[in-house]
Amino acid sequence: MNRPPPIRRDLGLFARLYVGEIAKGLWITNWHFWRNLVQHALHAAGLRQAPGGVTVQYPEIRRFVPDRARFVHRLTKRENEAPRCVACMLCPSVCPAGCIHVEAEESPDPGIEKRPAVFNIDLSRCVFCGFCVEACPVDAIRMDTGIIPPASTNRFSMVITKEELLAHTASTGTLRSISAKY
Repeated sequence: MNRPPPIRRDLGLFARLYVGEIAKGLWITNWHFWRNLVQHALHAAGLRQAPGGVTVQYPEIRRFVPDRARFVHRLTKRENEAPRCVACMLCPSVCPAGCIHVEAEESPDPGIEKRPAVFNIDLSRCVFCGFCVEACPVDAIRMDTGIIPPASTNRFSMVITKEELLAHTASTGTLRSISAKY
């Protein structure tokens, strides 16, 4: 099936300089600026409840962390301080980003078949979906540390090992106190 060639129109000088698109962009920017200015003035005068669009002034004003926020992962421990994980491989299987790497070994405890020899999470690839937490049958992995993952310029520092995951503890504060930290 032969298709006819597309019709090509030559652009005029006005279209080649993108003058119309620049004018549209400036109009939208000015519209938002003046609308927010009027909303702030109405709020200051007491005629409107909510202010206009506001940029968070970070060091002085902290953003609120929502109740359903997910933080850096942690591995829970048994009573004997061993990891609760049984290396069932559900968390790496369900992870959409493929950021969890687990290698199993035999456990010296006769009641437990396997344990993780290696349990790494690459935070540079993690999307913090929480699927690993939901999939774990023994509640070994949680995302309740209250630690917001830091930015890094080195991708190798974004990999959390089993020892680091076991060292993390659950957040004892409320989400409001976590919000105050960040």
